[in-house]
Amino acid sequence: MNWSTICEALRETLNAQNTARDLAITQSRELIRHCSLTIRAIHRRDWELADSKLIAVREAAEKLKACVADYPDLYYSGYTQDALKEVVEAFATYAMIRDDPLPTPESLGVEPATYLLGIAEAATELRRFILDIMRRNAHHSQEAERLLDWMDTVYDELVTFDFPDALTGGLRRQTDVVRSVLERTRGDLTHSLRQQRLQDALARFEQYIDNE
Repeated sequence: MNWSTICEALRETLNAQNTARDLAITQSRELIRHCSLTIRAIHRRDWELADSKLIAVREAAEKLKACVADYPDLYYSGYTQDALKEVVEAFATYAMIRDDPLPTPESLGVEPATYLLGIAEAATELRRFILDIMRRNAHHSQEAERLLDWMDTVYDELVTFDFPDALTGGLRRQTDVVRSVLERTRGDLTHSLRQQRLQDALARFEQYIDNE
């Protein structure tokens, strides 16, 4: 009888946890979708839509955290932390591009490792925005330079976090990705600047010839 009572209690606990897990997986997918839509709006410079999507992101993140609040193992699971990492990426990408202060881990309610991984992904996301700037502008852009400085600053800090992957969730690997993206982007901007200087020099030469 004692064994049956214990099993019944355990069954109820596990049933509740399983229900919470299923709901958390669903909510994490929904949260990631909101984050993706936010990033897309940012790249399209649709700031009104991006602002509204960030509100939806924050609300969805709070729902997810509330769902797993009573189950630490679910909170620290891969799907939950991956979704919250996307939250950091969305808010940080917006802040970097709009030249706003970065959100803090406390303001987003995320763990240190999740925050750092999200910032790293936001830094790599800047490459796409920089390339869009270069395609839209015939001349070298100060905005692109500013965003490259952001990538550089993020990388310089990330390399100082020399902790085991068990604590940082693979931050070293993501930092290497940031470095690779940073180097390629710096090379693209340098090439663009040289082309611009060459074009300016040719334009001055042509003007000189015309005035002779």
